[in-house]
Amino acid sequence: MDVLGAWRAFLNVSERGSFTEGAAATRVPQSVASRRIAALERHLGERLFDRSSRGAMLTQFGRDMLPSAKRLVRLADDMEHEAERAKLNPLRLAVPDICTVHDLARLDAEARRNGIYLDLHAAAPAGRTELVRSREVRAALAAVPPTDAVWSVELGLAGATDLPAETVFVEFLRVGRAAQSSRRSRIWIQPEDDVPHIRDRMFRIRDAVGLQPAQVTVSATLTAATAEVLGSADLLLCSPKQAEELGLHWRPVGEIHLVRGFDVSAAVGDDAERIRTRLWQAIARCLGARDQEEGTPSWSRA
Repeated sequence: MDVLGAWRAFLNVSERGSFTEGAAATRVPQSVASRRIAALERHLGERLFDRSSRGAMLTQFGRDMLPSAKRLVRLADDMEHEAERAKLNPLRLAVPDICTVHDLARLDAEARRNGIYLDLHAAAPAGRTELVRSREVRAALAAVPPTDAVWSVELGLAGATDLPAETVFVEFLRVGRAAQSSRRSRIWIQPEDDVPHIRDRMFRIRDAVGLQPAQVTVSATLTAATAEVLGSADLLLCSPKQAEELGLHWRPVGEIHLVRGFDVSAAVGDDAERIRTRLWQAIARCLGARDQEEGTPSWSRA
C-alpha cells in the first residue's frame, strides 16, 4: 500500500467532500483514490468517511486522524523540498589542470544532465590529493598507477617538427647519436606526470641509455615546458590529445609504454561511485582517455 499517497488522497477528499474532486487534486483517477482510502481503512480497522450520494463526510475517527495526516504530508513535502536542495548543492571536484575550459564545460553540462552539480577546482596531482585529505573538496580525479586506473591515457613524446620515425627512442637523444649533437635535446616532464609511476620510470630509462641527468627534466609548468619544445628540438612527454591541442607532433616511446592512470578519490565512497558511473564518458573525454570498450580515444569522437 502507498501509505503516503493514501493519506494525500484522504486529505484532499476531506477538504473537498468529494472523491471525484479529491482524486483530481491528488492527480490520480477517482478509482485509484477510492482504492487507496479503502486500503487505509482496512489497515486502520475503522472507516474514515461516510459515503453517500451527496459526497464524502469524515467520520469521527476520520476527524481524529486529520491533524496527524496533515503533519505527515507536510513532513513528506518538506523532505522532498530538502532533497531537491541537496541535489543542487555543488559537489566540489578537483580535476587535473591540463583539462581545457571547453572539456570542463562539457563535463559540467553532462553532470547537470545526470543530476550532479559540480564545483571544479584545477590542481596538480599532489594538490588534488591534499584537497581531498583536507576536505576542501569532496572528491578528486587522483593520479594512480595504470593497474588501479578507471581511466587510462597513453603517453608519448611530442616535438615542434614532424618526427620521421613512427616511434621515438629515448636512446637517440644521447650525445653523438642525436641529429643535433652540438645541443643536447631534452625531454620535458610536465607537472601532471611528476608522479613516481611515470617520472621514476623515465629517469630509469634515461640512466639505462646513457643520457645526462638534465636531459630528462621535470618542468615547473606545462606552459614553460611547451615553450622550450616550440623553440628547440626538445620533446614533451604528453598524451596525443595534448599534443594536438598544443600543435605538436606525437609519437609513442620506443623503450617503454607509459600510461597516466586516474581514479576517483573521495571522502565519502558514495560520491566516488556516483562520479564513476554517471560521468565516466565525460571524464574520459576531458582526460583524453581511451574508451576501454572500443579501444579508440574518447576525445576524438563528437
